[in-house]
Amino acid sequence: MSSLSRIPTYVMQQRSELTDFYIRDKKGRRAETAPHRHEYFQIQINLGGDTVQHIGSVQRPFPRNTLAFILPHRVHVIPHPADSNFIVINFSQTFLLPHLQCDPMDLEEVSILLAPELSPFRFQEHLDFILGDEDFAQVCGLIEQMRALDENRQFGTREMLKGLLLQMIGSVCFLYAEPLKRLAEENAAENSRRDALSRMFEYLRKNIADPDLNLIKVAAATYLSPTYLTHWLRKEIGKTFTELVLERRMHAARNFLLNSTRSVGEVARLCGFADEAYFSRRFRQIHGQPPGQFRRRQLNPDTPQTPLNT
Repeated sequence: MSSLSRIPTYVMQQRSELTDFYIRDKKGRRAETAPHRHEYFQIQINLGGDTVQHIGSVQRPFPRNTLAFILPHRVHVIPHPADSNFIVINFSQTFLLPHLQCDPMDLEEVSILLAPELSPFRFQEHLDFILGDEDFAQVCGLIEQMRALDENRQFGTREMLKGLLLQMIGSVCFLYAEPLKRLAEENAAENSRRDALSRMFEYLRKNIADPDLNLIKVAAATYLSPTYLTHWLRKEIGKTFTELVLERRMHAARNFLLNSTRSVGEVARLCGFADEAYFSRRFRQIHGQPPGQFRRRQLNPDTPQTPLNT
């Protein structure tokens, strides 16, 4: 994906007529052409016009007869050709899983035994849900029923819509049962997070000198939303983004001070501090001494070594 620095996050009210469930074809609303994310679930069904889907950090084929399952807060875009035909279904977490008391950002942690309907959403980055003509015809039949019901909402319609939606998701789970179960056993979601973590640390390493390094830039480079990255760092590492960046900058500063003859001002700039005085103040807060004194004491064998909190 490109232009990831500013990725919008949509709520149901912005992209749907109703806040629980919404189904439309290509004529219902202009399709998004740039990477984006939303706080709700989405399924896209390709009725015609081969293309690709960008989801998370991967690109996967999206030909005719394919369904795409998109989790809340997952960066994605499907560039539909001008002559394409497709269906979009948006629905809230409370519509699909009213019994599941789970933060939307923790959905990847939910066992498929507890919520099997999450399976295709969790593993969309690893599988292509391409259906044969007969199976796809059944999906199209469910779509037509959903559209007819959604156009004339009455008492009981919501439950019927949910039943049809579960039939659609269940049919894909049935057809792809073996690879879905295998991915769950291999903990593919954990591997994806580990890859994202590696990308994040690599980006920090290469851009630590950028004084404007911020959460939005790093989240974009990691293919995660800033909100999700903040949540994830607290949960996985126990630090805020600001704390993590400061820790990395101080680590780089110590290396420069001990392994080079660069001035304190140059070290400050190389570690992303535009203000040398601010760098010295922060360094002293963490290490108990200013950078110059730290260098002299650490390099002088006759001076007791100061323990480092790494």
